[in-house]
Amino acid sequence: MNQALIFDRSYINGAWTTEGTTSFDVRNPANGKIVATLMDGNIALTEKAIIAAAQAFKSWRNTTAKYRASLLEKWNDLILANTNHLAEIMTLECGKPLSESKGEVAYGASFIKWFAEEGKRIYGDVIPSTIQDRRIVVIKQPIGVVAAMTPWNFPLAMITRKVAPALAAGCSVVIRPSEETPLTALALVHLAEKAGFPAGVINVVIGTEASAMGKVLCNSDLVKKISFTGSTRVGQILMAQSAQTLKKLSLELGGNAPFIVFEDANIAKAVEGAILSKFRNAGQTCVCVNRILVHEKVYDDFTEKFLQAVTELKIGDGFSPDVHIGPMIHNGAIESARSFVKDAKQKGGVILTGGHAIDDHFFEPTIIGNAHDAMRCFTEEIFGPIAPIYKFSTDEEAVRMANDTIYGLASYFYSENMSRCWKIAEALEYGMVGINEGIISTEVAPFGGIKFSGQGREGSKYGIEDYLDIKYMCFGNII
Repeated sequence: MNQALIFDRSYINGAWTTEGTTSFDVRNPANGKIVATLMDGNIALTEKAIIAAAQAFKSWRNTTAKYRASLLEKWNDLILANTNHLAEIMTLECGKPLSESKGEVAYGASFIKWFAEEGKRIYGDVIPSTIQDRRIVVIKQPIGVVAAMTPWNFPLAMITRKVAPALAAGCSVVIRPSEETPLTALALVHLAEKAGFPAGVINVVIGTEASAMGKVLCNSDLVKKISFTGSTRVGQILMAQSAQTLKKLSLELGGNAPFIVFEDANIAKAVEGAILSKFRNAGQTCVCVNRILVHEKVYDDFTEKFLQAVTELKIGDGFSPDVHIGPMIHNGAIESARSFVKDAKQKGGVILTGGHAIDDHFFEPTIIGNAHDAMRCFTEEIFGPIAPIYKFSTDEEAVRMANDTIYGLASYFYSENMSRCWKIAEALEYGMVGINEGIISTEVAPFGGIKFSGQGREGSKYGIEDYLDIKYMCFGNII
């Protein structure tokens, strides 16, 4: 691990803070060992970061899109040049296999590259007036200080997906990363500093007082937008806390992704897609498959092939060669996985493979057969390496089962019938639909959900809109 990229404190107004009397440890989830000890931030430090961002915004907003793009390009290049070092830091603090961490570096950098260009295309309009001596013009301007609150499971990409469009639009930012994985965020801001971003434009506050720090960001009159990725429960709290200041909110919350296998599906491809979508990061992603729905005619064939593929997955430390599944983030995640398995067994589920914790850090990839809608895993987000398989008989039943949830983030299905593909894709109540594809995230497409999975979109040409205000200007008495 490159020690030059390891930092132990918050970064505010272009400097590494020296404030703080307490500390907290970041541990490797694969073995529980301390990776680093960091200075614990607090409410006062969060307020300082907000003030620094608000001051920096005054000048940053007036820079050209071309200038901002040049700094984003430099940041992108520095991130890619440090791919191996950043991947090692990620694997140490969140546990995912090193190959996945390297993939995340490239994925995260892609948002910086994309929005460096997209920031140059923040176009307005000239609207034909209804009155002869008037001219109507619409422009778009940066919204102001943006607070980005990010989770532990994608400690690099969740930051760049929020921060890149904000910076490209001319906003300044305060980043509050998860206390589980702050090292990646601090390494990122170090590289941003090297890229030449002015002091105060990017600030990172780390600390264990998550709810208190979040409340400060929500209550501040200086913060104009909150972008949050995390649980639906916390998203609801942030929305309520932001009500008094009427902030613009982007919320990417919980999911309950269905994965539908129709009778005409290519079973081999469906199995491959299910493995990729279910077990990436040990099932600890918001778009992971939560429920596998299989047509009764191909249920046995799919289950047999899926079972074979799952038993070939290698579990272990993310630094070990050829590992497919790393550790759970902490013991609470292990206990949650145990509770899902116990509930399924009590309600008639059959454990086809796995079902047990290996130790305090790893949980076996698990398949639950004979699953039905009375089980917790039908309605609740599993967030672990557990795959329940349900049976359906008709297209209508599959759609009903898939949509029978408060969530609406990602969904997937496999079919070789083009007519069915169109009809099912349109009928699924989700913000994203993967059709014969298990990995759908990309910087060029809008990422986000509906219903209790949140609001707003990240990535694509739509992703910069939430960081902008629309201003209508009416020029009168033009003779």
